[in-house]
Amino acid sequence: MPSDISIDSGIVRTNKRRLRNQLTCHEQSTHAIGLANQVCRQQAFLNSSKIACYLANDGEIDPEHIIQSAWELRKNVYLPVLSPFQSKLYFAPYQAGMAMQLNRFGIWEPACKPAKWLTAWQLDLMLLPLVAFDESGNRLGMGGGFYDRSLAYRQSRTHSLRPRLIGLAHELQREQQLAANSWDIPLEMIATEERIIKV
Repeated sequence: MPSDISIDSGIVRTNKRRLRNQLTCHEQSTHAIGLANQVCRQQAFLNSSKIACYLANDGEIDPEHIIQSAWELRKNVYLPVLSPFQSKLYFAPYQAGMAMQLNRFGIWEPACKPAKWLTAWQLDLMLLPLVAFDESGNRLGMGGGFYDRSLAYRQSRTHSLRPRLIGLAHELQREQQLAANSWDIPLEMIATEERIIKV
């Protein structure tokens, strides 16, 4: 049975990546504006000081306008960085014009010392990329498990439920139902260019 789930996830991942990469530049730009209009009026965004986001890659919906709004509101923005010693993420401060470097997956990260990195639980809000989602809050990522490992502490009821988790996606990335694994960390909301889905 687990092999069937992994095959299904692989098919979904391939299909959704293809669909989002087929979007035109105009569609991507329009979706990015629509996404910001949805997210930036949410209390979870307005009430947060430390916000983790990402730089769009591989057709992901672009949170650039959200990041710009956060800066304008004097919020602190962070981007994920890969730990060189662990298979999980830390979060480095991100400011306009700062030095950047490519990680081993070819994704840009802030070039700053690890002493400035935060762990996930030190953030107020995390805006996550995804490949597919369902309306129950299940998220299918790229398959590396980095976000799930970085948020694994949330499975313990005795630990902090920070940060709030909002998945960002094109509406076309919705699936009727995704298979959930025991280690998956569900989202609290999903934001698309069209709507907010509260789980």
